[in-house]
This record gives sequence, C-alpha cells and structure tokens, in this order.
Amino acid sequence: MSSINHYSTETPGIGGEIKRRIADFKVKEITPEGEACEIRAFSDAEKISVEKEWPVLDPDKEQVILTMEKFNVDTYEAVRRITRFLRTSKKRIGFAGMKDKRAITAQKISIYKPDWNLLKKYDSRYIDLRDAKWSDERMELGKLKGNEFEITVRNIDLETKEVEKRIKGCFKEMKGGIANYFGEQRFGGARNITHLVGKELLNGNFREGVMLYLTSTFPGEQEDIRDARMGLAKSGDFSKAVKEFPKKFRYERAILDHLSKSENDFVGALGKLPKSLCYMFVHAYQSFLFNKIINKRIEAGFGLGKIEEDVLEGGVPTAPLIGLETKFSEGRLGKIERMVLEEDDIELKNFEVKKMSILSSKGGRKKIVLLLEKLKLLKVEDDDLNEGKRKATVSFALDKWNYATTVLRELMKSG
Repeated sequence: MSSINHYSTETPGIGGEIKRRIADFKVKEITPEGEACEIRAFSDAEKISVEKEWPVLDPDKEQVILTMEKFNVDTYEAVRRITRFLRTSKKRIGFAGMKDKRAITAQKISIYKPDWNLLKKYDSRYIDLRDAKWSDERMELGKLKGNEFEITVRNIDLETKEVEKRIKGCFKEMKGGIANYFGEQRFGGARNITHLVGKELLNGNFREGVMLYLTSTFPGEQEDIRDARMGLAKSGDFSKAVKEFPKKFRYERAILDHLSKSENDFVGALGKLPKSLCYMFVHAYQSFLFNKIINKRIEAGFGLGKIEEDVLEGGVPTAPLIGLETKFSEGRLGKIERMVLEEDDIELKNFEVKKMSILSSKGGRKKIVLLLEKLKLLKVEDDDLNEGKRKATVSFALDKWNYATTVLRELMKSG
C-alpha cells in the first residue's frame, strides 16, 4: 500500500527481521556541522550513568541546547515527559527530526527559558539529557544533516559466509545509489493508513479521515486498542469510546474527547492534534504519490539515471512532492506525473485546504536517488534469540528525510 514496487539491487536478500530488541536499532542524529550525537546512556534495557557537566546560567541566552538520548520512546512522548517534569509548554521545546520509538536514539533538542535548577534534576529511566549549552537559536524541524544508523537483522536462515557474501554484494551495488522511496514509517508503520487519512483530508472529507484514523486496525494489534477501535466503528459513540480507548493512546483520546462534546466538529477534533502530526497526514500522501512516480519512471524504462527532462538537484534527478504550486516536468516525465494524479483522482487545487490551513501544502521536490555513506558490515554472529539462525549488524549514514527501512528492504528483499 505504500507503493514501493521495485528493487534497485539484484543481490539475493538475507531475509530476517528487525527490531526484535530495542537495542537492535540505533539512530544518531548528525548536526548541520557534521557531528553525530553519541549514544552513551543505553546499551540495552539498563540505563548507564553518564557524567554530566552543566554550564553556568547565561541570562543573555534564551535557549538551552541538549542531547536527548531515549530508549523505546517516540520523540513526541519524550517531549511530553520532559515538559511535564519542567511544568512548561511543549511549544517551548524544539527538535530537528522525529526519531523511531522502538530504538535507542540520540538527537539535539532546545528548551526555551527552562527552570534551570529543575532541568538539572531531570532523571528518567528511558530518557537522558546532557551536553547542555546556551544558545540564541531554537532547534527547528530540518535543522540536521542526517542520521547514522546501526541496525541488527535477526533470524537469518543462512550460513555465516553466505550472509556476509550477500551483504557485501548488495552494499557494492548500493554504492551507485538506490531508489529513494519513502519508507513504511511515513505511512504509519503496521497500520499503513497515514497517507489514506491525508487523501481524505485533502478531499475535504474530514469525518471520513478522522474516523479512519480512529478505527482502522491491523493484524497483530494489541487486543485492547483493537477492540476499542472496532467498538467505535460499530457504535459511533464517542463518549463511550473515550472510556474504552487505553490511556496511552493520547491523540485518539484527545480527538474523542472533543467529539464527545461536539460530535460533528471533525475539523476542531483534528485541531487537537499537534500541528506537525496533522501535517504528517498530508506529507504521507505526497510521499505515496512520490513513490508511485518513481515506480512509473522505472516501468517506463527511464530508470534512476539523468534524462533530458529531469530537474536536477546537486546533479541528481528529482521528482515532485505534489502540492498546490507544483510545476509538472516537461515531456515524458510530465506525462508520468499527471498520470499519477489522474489515477488517484486528485488535483493540485486539493492541496489548498481552506477549512484547515495547516494541511495546505505548496509542494516541493525530492531526489529520486538515495546515496548512502559509511556503509559497513560490522559483524555476523549466531543469533542468541533464534537457535540455529544468524544475526548481522550493519551501519550506514543517510541525509535527512531519507529512510533506513528503504536500505534494509534492499538488503533483506523482504517486501
């Protein structure tokens, strides 16, 4: 459903599975200056004590920049926990990018005029704050160079030498770049509905979009939330659903609480979500269309190499992230781009959402080729979680807005 149809490499995949353990997926944000945030506080489930030095309070600076390392917590939840401790607003915390939940991640955040003495006392089993320094600038989305990844693939049903052979062969092919598809996270992971919600919202179908977000389930979803979603789909009773949705599903509950008081105000209900999450619905749909454009380009025989009609960025071909002000490419590529819109029954004008302007998007462009740096096979070992199977640990670096799962899909050939 995320419209990823082709591989860029021919080496057979290693199969396997990822994220069996939290420590199997490590992400280090790379600052605009090229410095990777360190992972120091977590090696597995146990938190390691990290020595910290706090600078003197600087009354002339409004922002404090910190390294935030987290374990099995998404970025929004980490920010919520920090602001709750500091008794301040989430709007005062800035960050450059969203990081995976089921992972150990390190990134930079900023806090506007925090209670300095209280901040120094912050302690959490799953979040570590350190490397504080005062600044005039807030961390903003996109203010990063990229991310470094260290990922362990488990449950590989191959002998060690064959695993090594396939990984090295795939890495060799990848050096020329691979199709820069948006990965599954962009579409909501296992639920795979974020882009579908986005399309409904762009079409002005707020009720349908909100209900899809609230009620869609997937195989393997936890029983309590699956039952709550199915119950709401059947009854349409928002007041009842508020009580039935588990407390940890805060966004759904915020929407339901609003609808229990104003049952037809789906625009207002959506407004209870963080603005960045609202925009994510639309960006997911733009990403879905982008993936389809790559598919059709490959199927038309143009591949990923430069052709005459290409709009280049740094010498690399790009494709549009469709929006209100998108200018179609010339010739053959323009025909592909228009065809994708026609097949999905969407028009450029849909990307101006007058009822909720935060959803509107002018559009943009993105490189269709993903170039990897620092590709390394770190080790292949017997898998301690799966008897008779192997595990492989790899590392690589990607520029911002690119996805590790896109790389892993090529390596594993798993879908």
